[in-house]
Amino acid sequence: MNNIYIIGVGLIGGSLALDIKSNYNKASVFGIDANNDHLQQAIALNIIEDEASYDDLHNADMVVLAIPVDKAVLELPKILDVISDQTLVIDVGSTKLPVCKAIEDHKRRRNFLATHPIAGTEFSGPKAAIRDLFQKKTNIICEVEKTTFKLQEKALQLFSDLGMRIRYMNPEAHDKHIAYVSHLSHISSFMLGKTVIEKEKNERDIFDMAGSGFESTVRLAKSSPEMWTPIFKQNREHVIETLEEYIANLKQFKALMEADDFDEIYNEMKNTNHIKEILKGIA
Repeated sequence: MNNIYIIGVGLIGGSLALDIKSNYNKASVFGIDANNDHLQQAIALNIIEDEASYDDLHNADMVVLAIPVDKAVLELPKILDVISDQTLVIDVGSTKLPVCKAIEDHKRRRNFLATHPIAGTEFSGPKAAIRDLFQKKTNIICEVEKTTFKLQEKALQLFSDLGMRIRYMNPEAHDKHIAYVSHLSHISSFMLGKTVIEKEKNERDIFDMAGSGFESTVRLAKSSPEMWTPIFKQNREHVIETLEEYIANLKQFKALMEADDFDEIYNEMKNTNHIKEILKGIA
């Protein structure tokens, strides 16, 4: 793959660009972004060679769509309209069903591969891009059978070269499961941050007492609202379901506190400690 076009040169798009350039000496990576400052930063940081436009996409060997998910469903059909029949197009969004639905009847549906690399940080923009972000990270691929085999092979080779593990899943299952392990985590972090900020208005010393536990728990509250609001909107049904279960558990914990039932609180925490083994298995 010689000509790579990254649409959205932020954390994920920029990190992909850096890793592609590291692994493919002949690759030329170009950027398309609605934010011109991001394009200029990406050029200055040597993430991309130059800026481009949709008029250039007929030259692309691969196009990576790395923009907020609400914009992705609008832009993907336009991208498929102008690429060549040999071009691979992938997206990296955190919701998969809406984008798959958006192009299910497109004449170039077989040029598209729906992916979700489970990687990232709480930072955004080209300056957040880092090399080797995807090493040993899981990449979810949806509806692989709808992508032409030759382009599947091209994509899988790229993901392997970047150190990713592959998991296949249908888009409905992806969106349901990711609501629990990613979307709920971000909501919890945002709301914890909100709770503490509101309390801090009256107790100025509270942040002096904040340790590493608070910092790690609230880290995701630094994430971009521009990216996460559309994710919550697109995955609304599953996010509400996870919130109902989470709120029920919080209410149960509160009831145990009110009842002075600390034996059961101990048991709840002890049983949840099992997550250490689960996460060790993932690592």
